[in-house]
Amino acid sequence: MTLREAEEGQEYIIKGINTEDEELNAFLFSLGCYVGESITVVSKKKSNYVVSIKDGRYNIDAELADAIDI
Repeated sequence: MTLREAEEGQEYIIKGINTEDEELNAFLFSLGCYVGESITVVSKKKSNYVVSIKDGRYNIDAELADAIDI
């Protein structure tokens, strides 16, 4: 299941990052988004997602949400 299918307000554990783009991998890692880390979808609006990772909140698009397996 990808982050795009997640329910708002529920905490999930990241099981994988599915992308061949090294820049995207590095960007997600810099946010603290890596295997074993918890992530929560705070809100979904159209193709934008506000997620909580560690102590930060980030706005990601649908492409990034599809790359994150939970």
